[in-house]
Amino acid sequence: MNNQEPDAKQRAFLQGELLDCAAYVKAFEDISLLKRPELRPVRLQLELLKPELAQQEHNIVSTIVVFGSARTPPPEMAEQEMAEAEALMAAEPNNPESRTVMKKAQKRAEHAHYYSVARDFSKMVSSTCQITGRCEYVVVTGGGPGVMEAANRGAYDIGAKSIGLNIELPFEQAPNPFITPDLCFNFHYFAIRKMHFLIRAKALVAFPGGFGTLDELFEALTLIQTLKIPPLPVILVGRRFWNRIIDFDALVEEGVISPKDIDLFDYAETPEEIWELISDYTADTSKIID
Repeated sequence: MNNQEPDAKQRAFLQGELLDCAAYVKAFEDISLLKRPELRPVRLQLELLKPELAQQEHNIVSTIVVFGSARTPPPEMAEQEMAEAEALMAAEPNNPESRTVMKKAQKRAEHAHYYSVARDFSKMVSSTCQITGRCEYVVVTGGGPGVMEAANRGAYDIGAKSIGLNIELPFEQAPNPFITPDLCFNFHYFAIRKMHFLIRAKALVAFPGGFGTLDELFEALTLIQTLKIPPLPVILVGRRFWNRIIDFDALVEEGVISPKDIDLFDYAETPEEIWELISDYTADTSKIID
């Protein structure tokens, strides 16, 4: 207890301590508060709302989602890696490491083809659907390198908008440089990021990829299968890859999915085939659920 009347200097000091106190910071400016476990519902709402407002401001009406591996190299990079692997093999033909490097370079050279397909497809769609200020079928990716970069790059090539939904990861997390700056978002929660993939989606295009691609693909197929979202075309690019990685027929034979579930997706190899499947689906009104 202090009954002594403070002088002006003491009053100013005490008031300064109050102004510097964490409790005095406005709630919406208090980062430490927003990071508390109890504020998770608020953070989830903010992650949902921020990209939504930005897309409204850019008049994004509908999107095409492009999934695929972050490790798919551009063709020029694959060619350089192949040349380096061949040089290593020539210099050290009996070294097991040389054979390992060569095998990896060959596989990456095969997958570089998908980079070109994704880029050309995005260019095709973006030049067709972004007219008169109304942005239909805007390409949206996970915002990273590889196939994602290729798809954003195709839109960038012709000056069109594209969206990147990046997320904090221990690796592969930096956004690729071809995303429209005002439409480049950084997420913390996978769940909200996945919601944004599908909110405006009119088609899903899945290129060869790993755990992330498979996760996103199967979640989308499950939502379509269970009618949690309206039906939409799902295109698997590279039949050889997908048939090797996933035996859908075996799932039917084992009785864990219905034969009709195979009809939830199609295969394509070229940009033209992808776009034709999406266009045909859109024209088929019998696939629209009332």
